Amino acid sequence: MSLFRRALTLASIALLAACAKTAHVPTSPPPPTTSPPSTQPPVLTPPPPPNARAAGIRLVPPPAVLDEASAARALSAFRISCPVLVLRTDSSQLSIGADWAQVCADAATVLPGGAGAFFRDRFDWVQVADGKAFATGYYEPTIQGSRLPLPGYAPIYGVPADLVRCTRPDGTTGRGRVDPVTGICGPYLSRAEIDDGALANRGLEIAWAADPLELFFVEIQGSARVVFPDGTSLRIGYAEQNGLPYTPIGKLLRERGVLPAGGASMQAIKDWIRANPDQGRELMRENQSYIFFNALNGPGPLGSLGVPVTPHGTVAADPKFVPLGAPVFLMMDRPEPNGLWVAQDVGGAIKGSNRFDTFWGGGPEAEALAGGMAAKGQAFVLLPKGVAARALAQP
Repeated sequence: MSLFRRALTLASIALLAACAKTAHVPTSPPPPTTSPPSTQPPVLTPPPPPNARAAGIRLVPPPAVLDEASAARALSAFRISCPVLVLRTDSSQLSIGADWAQVCADAATVLPGGAGAFFRDRFDWVQVADGKAFATGYYEPTIQGSRLPLPGYAPIYGVPADLVRCTRPDGTTGRGRVDPVTGICGPYLSRAEIDDGALANRGLEIAWAADPLELFFVEIQGSARVVFPDGTSLRIGYAEQNGLPYTPIGKLLRERGVLPAGGASMQAIKDWIRANPDQGRELMRENQSYIFFNALNGPGPLGSLGVPVTPHGTVAADPKFVPLGAPVFLMMDRPEPNGLWVAQDVGGAIKGSNRFDTFWGGGPEAEALAGGMAAKGQAFVLLPKGVAARALAQP
C-alpha cells in the first residue's frame, strides 16, 4: 500500500471513530410563545328593554280591509275588557287608563258589520321593537277528577298563604316566602317539593285530578274544567305561580335528541312521558314552576285581566310590552292566528315583545289546534288615536 493510500485509510478510520463517539444531542423545542394579555374590554350584552316604550315603537299604516269575522270577535272581547282597561296602570308605559275612555265609549256604539272599520280608523297601529312575532296556542282542557282524594290522583292546590311578594337579600323583589325565624325572603317551594307532599294536609286542595300528567298540562294552559264522577264539574283558573323559573319540557326533549326539531307537540310530549313514566316524572320535575288555581263561577275561563277570555279572540301577552286589554293584530306564516285579537291574559312562558299565546276555547279541535300552534310573523299593537304620538315624544 502506498504511503498516500495508507494515510488516507488511517484518516478515514479516525474520522469514522470520531463520528461513532459523538453523541446526538437533541434540540429542545422552542418555548411556547405567549400572547400578551388582551387589552380589549369584555363585550357586555346589554339587558333587554324593560318595557315597550324602552324597546321602541313606530307607527305603521293599518290594512285597508280587515276580516270582519275576526274584527267582530275582537270587538266583543274589547268591550268586555273596557271596564278594567280604563282603570289599569299600563306596565308597557305606552298609555294610561284615561286614554281608553273615549274609544271604549265608541266601541259600545259600533253597529254590526262595522268592527273592521272601527279598529282601522279609531286606533294608532304601532310596531313594538322589530315587530317579529312568535305565537303559540292554548285552550281550556277538560280533565277527570274527584272532590275527594283517591289513590293515584294529584291535588289541585289553591294559593298558599305563605306565598308572598317579598324583597330578597340581593334587593330584587318577587314571589317567595319569608322565613319565620330570620325574616329573610327566599325562594318558594319547587315543583319537586310540592309533588313530594310539602303542601299536603294544609287544606289547600280545591279538587284532585285523576291524571297527574293532564294536570301538569293544565298548569301550562292556565285553566280547565274538572269533571267529577257524578257528572258535575268545576272550572278552575290560574291564581298564582310559585316564582321559580318555567322550563319548557318540549325544548328539553328536543335538545336531548329525544324528539326531533318541530316534533315536540303537546301530544308527542304526552306520548313520550306515558311510554317512559319514570323518566317522564323526572322530566316534569325539571320545570320548577308550579301554578296554583282558583275555583271559578260564572262564565269563563278568566284571563289575567279578570274577564272571561274569548275563543279565537283572546291572546296572552307580556303586559310590559302590550297594554292588557289592548287589541293586537297578527300577520303570521299560517292562517289560523291571523287577524285581530285582544290581550286579556298572561303566561309564564309569554315574555318579551311580540310573544303571544292564542286562545282557542275548549274541545278536541281546540286542543289539536292549540297543541300544534307555532307561528312566526309580524305583530302590531293598537292604541287609541293620538297616544302613539305622545309615547314617541317621550324620552
